[in-house]
Amino acid sequence: MARVAFYTPMKSPDSPVPSGDREMARNLMQAIGAQGDFVDLVSRLRIYDKHGDAQLQYSLRAEAEAEAQRLIRDMPHDTALWVTYHNYYKAPDLLGPLVCKARNIPYVQLESTRASSRLHGPWAGFAKSAHDACDMAQVIFYHTANDLITLERDRCGSQTLAELPPFLPISDLPPASGCDGPMLAVGMMRHGDKLASYKLLAQALTHLTGEWALNIVGDGPALADVRTLMAPFGSKVRFLGQLGRDALQTHYGAASLLVWPGVNEAYGMIYLEAQTSGVPVVAQDRPGVRDVLTPSDYPPVDAGPEGLAAKMQALLPDLPLRLSLGAQARAHVSQRHLMPAATKRFWQVTRPLIAGTA
Repeated sequence: MARVAFYTPMKSPDSPVPSGDREMARNLMQAIGAQGDFVDLVSRLRIYDKHGDAQLQYSLRAEAEAEAQRLIRDMPHDTALWVTYHNYYKAPDLLGPLVCKARNIPYVQLESTRASSRLHGPWAGFAKSAHDACDMAQVIFYHTANDLITLERDRCGSQTLAELPPFLPISDLPPASGCDGPMLAVGMMRHGDKLASYKLLAQALTHLTGEWALNIVGDGPALADVRTLMAPFGSKVRFLGQLGRDALQTHYGAASLLVWPGVNEAYGMIYLEAQTSGVPVVAQDRPGVRDVLTPSDYPPVDAGPEGLAAKMQALLPDLPLRLSLGAQARAHVSQRHLMPAATKRFWQVTRPLIAGTA
C-alpha cells in the first residue's frame, strides 16, 4: 500500500463552499484510497486568480514557495506519489513540481487543461506555470474527450495521457426509478452558465403540450431570476430548494426525466446521479456532457429550446420507453462511472510509477 500526497490548487476538498469541483476532488480521494492506500491532503493553500490580477499572482507565488519548502521538509518520508487535481491557468499547481523534484517522487495530474490562448494577457504567468506543471507530470488523467484535444496537442515527451471517466463515489446502484413522477431539474442558481441553462429550459417548456410537471432542486443568488423565468407555468413548476443527498435521491427515484440543457458544463455529476437511478436524461449534445451520457440521440445545440422540447414531448407520454432508456442508462453507468472502475483505472496506470521509484 502507498501513501499518496493529494492537492487541489483551486479549492480544498474540505472547503465549506459546495461546488462540482469540490465534490469531484472528494470523490477522487475516496477512489484513490479504496484499495487501502493512504491519501494525504498535504496542503490547503489556494492558488486561484479569478480576474487576472498581477499583484495577486505575485503574492500567491510567494506563499507557494514557502509552502513548497515546508512540504519538502515535513512531508512524510514514505510519500510515494503526488496527485494534483485541476491544474489550469487560473489555478496552476505551484507546489507539486517543486516538491516532487526535490523529493524524487512521481507526479500525476487529474483533469488538467492547457490553454495556449492564455499565454498572453493578464494570466500569462499563471498559464505558463500551469503548462510547465503539465509538462512535469508523468501521467495526466483526463475526464472528457474535449480535454484530451489540447493535452494531446501539447503532450510533453513520453507523457502518458489516460482516460479516467467522471464517476460517482458508490459501488452499487440505488433502486431504479419508476419513471412516473414529475420531471426533475437540478442546478445551482448562479448567474452565467447555470442561469443560461434555466433560460433554455424555460423556453423549452413553452413548447410542451399536454400534462406535465417539473420539480426544480437548487438555490443560489439567481433564485429570483429563475422564479421569474418559471412564473408563467404556475403550479406546474415546483421549487424544492437545495436538498441533501438522501432527499435528492428520493426525487431521482420517482422522476420521469432529468431535464437540464448543460450550457458549458464540464460534464455534470447530476447526469450520472440520474442515470444510476434509471432516469432518462434530456440534455443538449455538448462537449463534456456527452462523455457522461448513455449513447443516444440528444438534441444538438443549434436545435435550441425547440429541440429540447421535442425530446421531452416524445418521452413524456411513453412510460415503457422511459423505463427501457433508464435500464440502458443504469447498465452504462455501472460499467464506466462508478468508483470501482475509477479505482481500478487509476492504479493500473500509477502503480507501475511507484514500483519504478522503489
